[in-house]
Amino acid sequence: MSGNARRGFLGTAAAALAGVALAPGVRLVEFAGARTPGEPVTGTVRWGMLIDTARCATGCSDCVTACNRENGLHDTGRPRTDAQWIRKIDLKDPRSARQHSAPVMCQHCANPPCVDVCPTGASFKRADGIVLVDRHTCIGCRYCVMACPYKARSFVHENLSEQKPEVPRGKGCVEGCTLCVHKIDRGDGSTACADACATAGHGAIIFGDLNDPQSAVAKRLRELPSRALRADLRLDPGVRYAGV
Repeated sequence: MSGNARRGFLGTAAAALAGVALAPGVRLVEFAGARTPGEPVTGTVRWGMLIDTARCATGCSDCVTACNRENGLHDTGRPRTDAQWIRKIDLKDPRSARQHSAPVMCQHCANPPCVDVCPTGASFKRADGIVLVDRHTCIGCRYCVMACPYKARSFVHENLSEQKPEVPRGKGCVEGCTLCVHKIDRGDGSTACADACATAGHGAIIFGDLNDPQSAVAKRLRELPSRALRADLRLDPGVRYAGV
């Protein structure tokens, strides 16, 4: 079977499964594109965030804890198989020996390589810049895991229980940071990690509409020099880092 034929076959098979409900009343395809009635997803908004490493406290994991709690992720004591949508890393400048701590998650690229390599279209980017995975059409091939330069995707190895209704997940599927799309679509205007960072008094994570010059994140981006991780790849991430 040729590459094009194989892709077509997988896409057809995935489409046949697209209407399968993970839980009563919850369909992943419908949920992934859900918006408040009358407020469709448009390209006029681009959600993203600025992470100020000068404010990010070494050893603090409040953003990780908040993400896990919000999305129903559990620490099973098996790091190699546990889902990890956000992780803290230490950055070191070899020239100055300066060290920074910073959270890394899906960067929600404008040109996401995970979308390019997905054979079924399960990985997709919304008009507002949020990159998601449709668990109904994901076949668990993990091409997107290999393509992501940020190591920001996890594979669900085991059956799941006690899931959050707003964050459906599934064994055999790939997943990653959704920028708390369920919170955004209901109008909360922020992410769990940004809220937790603000509550802790750090203010290292600023979330908002990158296209709105009056948003807090756009204003801070004008004030602080920032950069994208792996800017050489020209993926135009929606997450930027200051102080690195």
